[in-house]
Amino acid sequence: MTRAKKPKAVPKKRRAPKRAHARRTPKVAGAPASDAGWERVCTVALGFPGMEVSTSYGTPALKVKGKFMARLRSESEGGLAIRCDFVDRQMLLAAAPEVFFLTDHYRDYPMILVRLDQVRADALPDLVERAWRLVAPKKLIDAYDAAR
Repeated sequence: MTRAKKPKAVPKKRRAPKRAHARRTPKVAGAPASDAGWERVCTVALGFPGMEVSTSYGTPALKVKGKFMARLRSESEGGLAIRCDFVDRQMLLAAAPEVFFLTDHYRDYPMILVRLDQVRADALPDLVERAWRLVAPKKLIDAYDAAR
């Protein structure tokens, strides 16, 4: 009895990952054209090294050197999902529940949801910087701090 030969696997062509350039306009396919809140977040975020506008789960997102930092949510609750450590998250939820919130999905993740139409403009840079520091590589953070 002879065994049937296995057909040789055809190697798949690898494509280079799609990445947006850090200094591009913050508009991304899928972002509502009139969403000034998302544009404000992008403008602040692109001031930090290593930032790029990208997508995550089919929605506009911000990444640091390819690592997820925040995304614009299209779910019914909307808003921005952004990295946030658990201690800061508790303080933000207690201080401004009309601005910051959670859903069950994000309860166990170091994230917080932000109503972009409610967040104060002067609070946004600190929120973005804290998220950036959670995601950015140590070398990038050290270089940024040294240049300040």
